[in-house]
Amino acid sequence: MGSYIPNTENEQSQMLSEIGFQSMEELFGHIPDEVKVKDGLNIPEGMSELEVRKSMQKIAGKNRVFETIFRGAGAYRHFIPSIVKSVISKENLLTAYTPYQAEISQGILQSIFEYQTMICDLTGMDTSNASVYDGATAAAEGIAMCKERKRKKAMISATVLPYVLETVKTYCFGNGMELVVIPEKDGVTDVEFLKENIDKETACVYIQHPNYYGNLEDAENIGNIVHEAGAKYIMGVNPISLGVLKTPREYGADVAVGDGQPLGLSIAFGGPYLGFMACVEGMTRKLPGRIVGQTVDHNGKTGYVLTLQAREQHIRREKASSNVCSNQALCALAVSVYMAAMGNEGLANAAIQSTSKAHYLAAELEKIGFAVENKTDFFHEFVTKSETPAETALKALEEQGILGGYPLDDHRILWCCTEVNSKEEMDAVVRILKEV
Repeated sequence: MGSYIPNTENEQSQMLSEIGFQSMEELFGHIPDEVKVKDGLNIPEGMSELEVRKSMQKIAGKNRVFETIFRGAGAYRHFIPSIVKSVISKENLLTAYTPYQAEISQGILQSIFEYQTMICDLTGMDTSNASVYDGATAAAEGIAMCKERKRKKAMISATVLPYVLETVKTYCFGNGMELVVIPEKDGVTDVEFLKENIDKETACVYIQHPNYYGNLEDAENIGNIVHEAGAKYIMGVNPISLGVLKTPREYGADVAVGDGQPLGLSIAFGGPYLGFMACVEGMTRKLPGRIVGQTVDHNGKTGYVLTLQAREQHIRREKASSNVCSNQALCALAVSVYMAAMGNEGLANAAIQSTSKAHYLAAELEKIGFAVENKTDFFHEFVTKSETPAETALKALEEQGILGGYPLDDHRILWCCTEVNSKEEMDAVVRILKEV
């Protein structure tokens, strides 16, 4: 129990002898002495499995898990049907790895194909990949796939999630794309700035709908402006919102991306999540990462394979448009199970409850001096501003076991409601803040 080394000292001696060495020191004798560690590494001694378990439980005990949460900002607490965990905990799925050998990986390949199909249904797009690492990666990869020889400028709204913007900046720095940030105006994208600055060198425009502040963008109008300039239109979307809003395809988007976390993945202290990507048919061959296709074998039976994989990221990495060669298969399976369990009506119900509860809380907070700043329609997040310092308000809620909204600055808070928040919880927030 005290050692995780897969072989004994006697076995190591036999292996050394077999290759003509008497000791480990002799095996590594060609390494200069000045780069060798002489006195051992400054790390604790190994522990048994029982000791490790107790130690990890002690560390985990420092985490505070709130029963009531009104914070979103990219990570959302939704109801997750028990069947999700039941399915993804099955050993043959939990331990499945990259399906290189299609003939023995039909189960995991089919699950990914079903996931892709559902994402296409959800977004209205023609093709979906097998997922990428997270929503920020999906956004950055979506912009990268629009780069063309004569179009190397990308435009992105300032109203996207901050970490999405930072990830996109990093990608654009690496692949040589010019990035122009479209300013915010009254909590939404400044459309006039877009009109004045989009040109024939613009490859794509990225907006988030609903945006970071919960506001709904003028998505259809923006799409028309983008297409008139000959650029591609990318929309980052909250998948739950698609239960009540138009699909990205209906807004005219060429590429739809987002984080699948709301679809059956717990907040889990930040991951793992998955980024979904879908596009119109004409851009399928530019879609990065894995794609699973359906075919038939020589007997005419349905089969599943990795398709469109002979691409640059595998064979000419320095010339590749993307180096994403993996996917979040287990998280994608969880998303698939969630969407299958919820169905169209369940997803719509979650979206309706989320937005109706957010509007109720916003109205109640406004009554006690927390003015709602959103000047347009919002989905399930909204911003308030008050004379009460944000830190003071949120601390008062934490003392009562409630995780309040996300502080944007000293007096502004970004709130979020989902279907799991009850009227009693919302009333409790208002009561506590009223006392403050």
